[in-house]
Amino acid sequence: MTWLAETLSVAVLVIVMVLALLRPRGLPEATAAVPGTLLLCLVGAISWSNAGEQIVTMGPTVIFLAAVLALSELARAEGVFRYSGQLMATRAKSSSRRLLWWVFIIASVTTAVLSLDATIVLLTPIILTTTRRLNARPEPHLYATAHLANTASLLLPVSNLTNLLAVAAVPELTFARFTTVMALPWLLTIGIEWLAMRIEFRDELSRATTANTDRRQQAPIAALIILGLTLAGFAVCSLLGAEPFWAALAGVVAFAVLRFIHHNESFGIEAGRALRATKPLFLAFVLCLGIIVEAVVKNGLGSLIDRLVPSGQTLVSLLAVAVIAALLSNLINNLPAVLVLLPFVAPAGWMAVLTMLVGVNIGPNLSYAGSLATLLWRRIIGEHDLPAHIGRFTRLGLLTVPANILVSVCAIWAMSGLFGMELQLI
Repeated sequence: MTWLAETLSVAVLVIVMVLALLRPRGLPEATAAVPGTLLLCLVGAISWSNAGEQIVTMGPTVIFLAAVLALSELARAEGVFRYSGQLMATRAKSSSRRLLWWVFIIASVTTAVLSLDATIVLLTPIILTTTRRLNARPEPHLYATAHLANTASLLLPVSNLTNLLAVAAVPELTFARFTTVMALPWLLTIGIEWLAMRIEFRDELSRATTANTDRRQQAPIAALIILGLTLAGFAVCSLLGAEPFWAALAGVVAFAVLRFIHHNESFGIEAGRALRATKPLFLAFVLCLGIIVEAVVKNGLGSLIDRLVPSGQTLVSLLAVAVIAALLSNLINNLPAVLVLLPFVAPAGWMAVLTMLVGVNIGPNLSYAGSLATLLWRRIIGEHDLPAHIGRFTRLGLLTVPANILVSVCAIWAMSGLFGMELQLI
């Protein structure tokens, strides 16, 4: 039975991830995840009680993800992303290099505050429209968006689902500590991404753009204030020991009220818009994936990971954790990678958990399969008749990922001294 459970668990994980990554005929990610989870429970690869415990554990994280997706959609409806596109076009001033600079600023902030999903789903089409309106080559700006959706998600616990899962497992990782330690790696990695884009796309960036003459849209001040207050609410929830989804839900309600005042749209219409934006089938996929990975870990993979992952917090050990996380992300995707690694990395302390996040957040820039966000980005630009070249994507990954992992881990190791941690090289 043990051999059967181990084989079946791995097979289900592989099938679920392959179908989620490829999505044949546009099928949702949950298509294989839900029946695969039921099968593992029925054959005893994981007990029903363990599956229930996993759902309870991941519940607050999934609720937060749903709230952020709804918040992002309501911000889009209120014109936040449309205004962002106008700001980029206006500030470009006939220069592709200046346009790239503003793409970096807006994509980095969007990823940090509203998560990488907002950058991929809502900002990517805006950037594409902006480059076409300015007669600029879109490649530098679109590839920058894809990279920053992963890299810029280092800053806040709310920037990436992987961050939320890690913070939920490590009580020492408060909002303030996470952000303080990750601020330096965030800035350094964005700088490396900037240099790489300037090198790789030097020919495209030498081309002048068309001056923007469109009528200017007024800044959505009220929407931006709501987003700022929601971000502050995340920090307050952390201080009070409350789940961050309460702040996100408050932001959703505030946007619904704003939409009612500005456009006289009923709360029912806004509730429907918000509910559709939460992508219920994707949320079901995330919950099922947690159960499937738990089954894989319990049926053999756990002992292998336990032998591979270093237990110390020396600089060398932290680098090893980040590299293992990056490699595993590119093998099985970053979401299952963090679910697999977290139980074995968390006992080593919060420094090790943060370096694991460096691997699972930055590592996916090496390949399309590294994260669902990257695959979604490829699908979006493909729908706009722009192919994503695997050779260029890989070349950019080789330029940025090793350097970003090295500087990020070193920065985390150095910043940990602010919290009384003893700094050891080996």
